Amino acid sequence: MGRLENKVALVTGAARGQGRSHAVRLAEEGADIVAIDICAPVATVPYDSSTPDDLAITVELVKETGRHIIHRECDIRDLAGLQLVVADAVEQLGGIDIVVANAGITSFAPSWELSEEQWQEMVDINLTGAWKTTKAAIPSMIERGKGGSIILTSSIAGVIAFPNLSHYTAAKHGVTGLMRALAIELAPHNIRVNSVHPTNVNTPMINNSSVLELFFPHLDNPTQAEVEAGFTPMQALRIPWLEPIDVSNAVVHFACDESRYVTGTTHVIDAGGTAPFKIPSL
Repeated sequence: MGRLENKVALVTGAARGQGRSHAVRLAEEGADIVAIDICAPVATVPYDSSTPDDLAITVELVKETGRHIIHRECDIRDLAGLQLVVADAVEQLGGIDIVVANAGITSFAPSWELSEEQWQEMVDINLTGAWKTTKAAIPSMIERGKGGSIILTSSIAGVIAFPNLSHYTAAKHGVTGLMRALAIELAPHNIRVNSVHPTNVNTPMINNSSVLELFFPHLDNPTQAEVEAGFTPMQALRIPWLEPIDVSNAVVHFACDESRYVTGTTHVIDAGGTAPFKIPSL
């Protein structure tokens, strides 16, 4: 029996990257999945967004585990849409036990050069979207009376600062604060709330031309070896980035009873990236 047998997990940003990894890993442990992704471009994001085809791949990977999956194309800025997805989950799967608020975006510029649209869209998705996800799911979790676990995806930018990412850093610090407040509010209902804080992760959010141009402006079409060498100094351990599974395993830990008395915590997964050594500026 898996560690999450007879549980239902809602995962946002599930079409690819960390979200897909979380959905599949939770399913491998026995959970049925509610997979949400916008599957459409976001105006201020300088890289390709997920697509319906990406979400379809996630669906097939979850089905291969033998678990049920509901999938919806939904913008986490749309509270009414999220509430409809939760209602479908309650009707079709019996309710939600686990929420993984993973969806997020990034973009880059010095704070004073950010447009209002860049700032607002970042906060609307990375912070308010996480709140709307929990707002949509929590009432049914409380009414069900079986407790549960909520995992919010923050970042090491939710505990330290980075240049050219003031909007992202502010939003992710906000996610950390939201987690702590929710943990206190939901403790009487036996619903635990924790956040995960990864360093760079090997996903399309990092490995795309706009990010590589920022990190390696002196190189034309950098090779994989040059990219890995450039990212490695950001971590104390000699790796360029995490793999999505490294974060997913932490998500499973917080979702299952192994962490039944753990709530209100920030779990840093950074290969020593926030340890006291000099991090190169972007």
